[in-house]
Amino acid sequence: MPKFPAYRPRRLRGSEPLRALVRETRVDAQDLILPLFAVPGRGVRKPVGSMKGVDQTSVDELVRDAAEAAELGIPAVLLFGIPEHKDAAGTSAYEGDGIVQQATRALKREVPGLLVMTDVCLCEYTDHGHCGILHVHDVDNDATVPLLARMAVAHAEAGADVVAPSDMMDGRVGAIRAALDGAGFASTAILAYSAKYASAFYGPFRDAADSAPAFGDRRTAQMDPANAEEALREAWMDIEEGADMVMVKPALAYLDVIHRIKRETGWPVCAYHVSGEYAMIVAAAERGWIDGDRAMEEALVSIKRAGADMIITYWARQLARARRG
Repeated sequence: MPKFPAYRPRRLRGSEPLRALVRETRVDAQDLILPLFAVPGRGVRKPVGSMKGVDQTSVDELVRDAAEAAELGIPAVLLFGIPEHKDAAGTSAYEGDGIVQQATRALKREVPGLLVMTDVCLCEYTDHGHCGILHVHDVDNDATVPLLARMAVAHAEAGADVVAPSDMMDGRVGAIRAALDGAGFASTAILAYSAKYASAFYGPFRDAADSAPAFGDRRTAQMDPANAEEALREAWMDIEEGADMVMVKPALAYLDVIHRIKRETGWPVCAYHVSGEYAMIVAAAERGWIDGDRAMEEALVSIKRAGADMIITYWARQLARARRG
């Protein structure tokens, strides 16, 4: 008989308690951020057809969802807004009574222990669906940046703890940091969408946020999926401009980018488990092709294992409930 090795890895796989003791990577409720979509009105709960389990909600309903998340141990929500009126300059994004501003005030009043993050981008507020002021058929970077800074200040005035610019305009983090500091919000943190790729996995989100571009696409702003070195340059640029945290979006197709940014910067890294990544697992589970709960948890573990400190995911409440048993 051949001599067996002294080290037998299977010894530590014999029972769930033993597997749990030696588990290297864990995803728990406190690692998660729940995205929420605010719409005008009261008592509104509109399911997003391409994202089962995700709704557009009026502020009162959004507060209920956020309170449930907080009770489950989820520390933060990320707010997106769908305004009643849109125009070419996205003016409702930075008005004092904008939909995200309303939701933020309600959350700080009703769920005071919850961390409120807000998306800073104009695509949900413009009538053309692009992320800023248009010059012919492209976004004018330098004309857009002051509006993003104004939007971030409006969110901070409403009580946002973290603003998250997702537009990918050059120089916007520095402009937002300067505007926040100048308005007396030096403690408001910036989570920069630093490596945001021009991905095919965003389709369901654009249903949820009503933000599909009326023409063209966003490849002049968002990154080429083939590029990783560029992601490092983007992350360092945002850090140098004042970002407190950096993000990689999407997550599953960019685990290598998450790992490299975390390893090379040492900065807090957030990963966005995006709508398409979520919806594919849900759709496959509905057809009986996979165990949806196990697949979703496996996906989130892979993101954490790659180096993410926090994960934005539509499945946050489901995982938190599972952890509660």
